[in-house]
Amino acid sequence: MRSRYTHVFEPLRIRGVDFKNRLEMAPPSPNLADREGRVTPEFVDFFRVIAQGGVAVIHVGNSVVDIREACDEERQLDLGSDACILPLTRFVEMCHGYGAIASLEINHNGKDSDPDKTGRPAWSPSSLVPANELWRARRAGREPVPTVEMSPAKIAETVEQYARAAERCRRAGFKMCMIHGGHGNLIAQFASPLYNRRTDDWGGPLEQRARFAREVLDRVRALCGEDFVIEYRISADEIHPDGMHFEETLRFIELIRDRVDILHVSAGLHGELEYMRNWWPNYLMDRMLNVHYAADIKKAFPGLRVATVGAIMDIGSAEEILAAGKADFVAMCRPLLADPAMPRKYALGREGERRPCLRCQYCGLRLMVPAVINCAVNPFLGNETEFPEGKVKKAEVRKRVAVVGGGPAGLEALETLCARGHDVTLYERSDRLGGHVVEGSVLPFKQDMRDYLDYLVRRAQRAPARILLKTEATRELLDAEGYDALIIAVGSTPIVPPLRGIDKPHVHWAPEADSGAAAVGERTVIVGAGSVGIECALGLAMRGKDVTIVEMAPDLSGLSASAGGAAMELTALLEKHAIPVHHHCRLEEVTDTSVLCRDTRSGEIREFPADTVLLALGVAPRRAMAESLRRSAPETEVFIVGDAAEPGTIATAVRSAFRAAAYL
Repeated sequence: MRSRYTHVFEPLRIRGVDFKNRLEMAPPSPNLADREGRVTPEFVDFFRVIAQGGVAVIHVGNSVVDIREACDEERQLDLGSDACILPLTRFVEMCHGYGAIASLEINHNGKDSDPDKTGRPAWSPSSLVPANELWRARRAGREPVPTVEMSPAKIAETVEQYARAAERCRRAGFKMCMIHGGHGNLIAQFASPLYNRRTDDWGGPLEQRARFAREVLDRVRALCGEDFVIEYRISADEIHPDGMHFEETLRFIELIRDRVDILHVSAGLHGELEYMRNWWPNYLMDRMLNVHYAADIKKAFPGLRVATVGAIMDIGSAEEILAAGKADFVAMCRPLLADPAMPRKYALGREGERRPCLRCQYCGLRLMVPAVINCAVNPFLGNETEFPEGKVKKAEVRKRVAVVGGGPAGLEALETLCARGHDVTLYERSDRLGGHVVEGSVLPFKQDMRDYLDYLVRRAQRAPARILLKTEATRELLDAEGYDALIIAVGSTPIVPPLRGIDKPHVHWAPEADSGAAAVGERTVIVGAGSVGIECALGLAMRGKDVTIVEMAPDLSGLSASAGGAAMELTALLEKHAIPVHHHCRLEEVTDTSVLCRDTRSGEIREFPADTVLLALGVAPRRAMAESLRRSAPETEVFIVGDAAEPGTIATAVRSAFRAAAYL
């Protein structure tokens, strides 16, 4: 059967290297190298499922030319000595065995190299104190360490480091590599007026700022030969007002175009939180947000092969991009972490089985912990050695298992239990599946969550299980059925403080307003400035409502705890829609026409007019319900998962449910 995604699955030959389709795995950093920066069996297993999934190229992110001076992650690949070659062959042979081309993103972090890891100041084109270092210094309680300006001799040495790293890849069996020239890493630092303040032959006019990139590319070609494919990653626009912008980038491309085989077009900066979003977009941002850069580069340089990346969420979108001639390759990272098998599914006409990415940034935040990379919706990611090929083992004994609750935790348990071969019944007291995801998916900017909800429901409907909606799982019912095991995923309930007027009819839980379950007047006060409260406020403001937020905390610095990487975007949207946030306000009373709050600094009472009051104060686990059910099966075969155990995120719900079901 021929796929209808003809452009995606069209092969291409470059320098004698065969690309079986036009899909690239954009470079992730899995934190799975060993302490010496070498490939491990776990590293190979991690990428094996991606290779099986059908991409043409697998790039591994942030592989450094010498870990002794360019380290910024806990367990990243080191290409600084020949000792890396033999372990790398394991990765190469695995990829080639599945018809995928192995590639490393060869990088030097420059200014963002971590002095706490290297034991020395970072190198950069010009001496400065970068934003990353300021953050690290605050966290460690030390003074920031300025970078050291590279001498011409050090520059020449570093050019050779890049080339030797690429040569080691070649000797390990690689047919290509990616040279990282974007996101404010060292090559980009030389090219950008933001970081390069030199007045010698390596700074000043663009032609001189581009010299470092040209020499790196020339030396890589000299050592790796004419039959080696070089992909070059670039930030089309650094976004920063003092950075390199698209018009200058076009001039830069003219200077390197004959030296690269594929131009990988991204945008934004690493290490500058405000300008990271284009290469690490969140759920509030547009999809395919960088494609227009690639399209314009294709117009300017018709003969140049271009790869585009950035919030391209599915193969259908990739097909549209390629069919329109906007790029020659489409690169994805997080959508393939969420579903490594997505290319194969689309090729086989199984598009409806795609597990969608939430753009929640859980995977990237794991790198900051640091921890092995994981995914909020894909519990197998990072656990490939324990669960080869992304599968659980069949159970030795088939059991009758009840799952109580049809939210993300309950549905993950259902899927995993069925995969193990158990006889499963799921009880959901409402009339639909999804739990809190239902309310969390209705706002206009929650398309990613809507996709996930649709996926959850479709997957449950395909499962060989009994699903009982509008059915309350009582202790008596479960006792009568006599189940062998029980997974309790009854979720959480909104926190409602015991205050005067809190039970008035115009007081609701904020997500009920999102979903339309609660009527909202013209003047609303939202209590709580976490992500739930702010999203609700934005939704109401978009409907033309007058919205005010009251919050007990002194500022929004805690927003990242609930919003992750989207905190900055939410804050910006509050300003855009002119939604006032009143801090130091502790809710005291709700009247028929207002909200009374006590100022935590002065003790004074402040009054805010309101015809609707929405509570966004968090949730609490339904412990009493869980405890009433848990004795309906043998104690060792009962698991309380998701918010019922501890309120958290979709990631924590999915992972806890998966772990409970995977060995039951």
